[in-house]
Amino acid sequence: MNLPYFPVRVIVPPVKCQGIKTKLVPFIMQNIRWDDSRGTWIEPFLGSGVVLFNVNPKRAVVSDTNEHIINLYKGIQNGEITGRKMRAYLEKEGATLAEKGEAHYYYIRDRFNAEKSPYDFLFLNRSCFNGVMRFNKKGGFNVPFCRKPERFRPALVTKICNQIDKIGSVMDGKDWTFMAQDWRLTLARAEKHDFVYLDPPYIGRHTDYFNQWSEQDAVDLAAKAKLLPCGFALSMWGSNIHRENTHLKEYWADLERRSFNHFYHVGSTENLRKEMEEVLMIKPGYAAEPAPAAPDQRRRLAPEDNRA
Repeated sequence: MNLPYFPVRVIVPPVKCQGIKTKLVPFIMQNIRWDDSRGTWIEPFLGSGVVLFNVNPKRAVVSDTNEHIINLYKGIQNGEITGRKMRAYLEKEGATLAEKGEAHYYYIRDRFNAEKSPYDFLFLNRSCFNGVMRFNKKGGFNVPFCRKPERFRPALVTKICNQIDKIGSVMDGKDWTFMAQDWRLTLARAEKHDFVYLDPPYIGRHTDYFNQWSEQDAVDLAAKAKLLPCGFALSMWGSNIHRENTHLKEYWADLERRSFNHFYHVGSTENLRKEMEEVLMIKPGYAAEPAPAAPDQRRRLAPEDNRA
């Protein structure tokens, strides 16, 4: 769709990860100006995919170095993974989890690390500690159990399956390409009428979830973004109660800045789940006219996020 746009209801994906933008989707979509009819939506840091599914462009090229997210969404896109199939899987494995407890969680984790099944990936993603997605240096998922053997109750299974079917319907008939690759390769595909949305790991926030993201990576991204032939926007943290993000002032200060106070609920430690200023840095000429947020925006969107 064309931007800016304020979604009445946010589409919530089945995947959870630290830094998920569910509550920030209206803020992002209201502040970007882009004509969907002329170009391609590009995301080199797909993450949960929540921004993509809500912008819902005709054409998209998206990537992530986390091959498991890409494989899950490819499976939904081509019909190999459906809500019906996922329900049968989650009901079976969820019942075993309720019976055997954490031993079954670690059995699934070992199986996933050996076989890379997208079904096992989603099981782990929705039953691990604090919703954290983290892998070791060998690429193995290493987050412990959430200690809730009854995790996959019927209501949660239904919700996950509905989320799968919803994003499957969103993708249907669209020209979307999912790739597991480095962000530099994805940026290289950008052309004049495209728009690039950048949501890299947050520098200085210890939010790596699949591989390492260094300060040099962040500097390289800033340099390459400014050479793009099209519009782009960067999501990043601006400040919290302790400090400001000096990286923004040093490398992105020439862009238009929009901000929104936000509270993250997914994180490995409590200090990563406090309110902070979320900012959207937008290339000049591609920022929408500032629009006041709906007065009940937080009230309406928070329940959607909390149910996910």
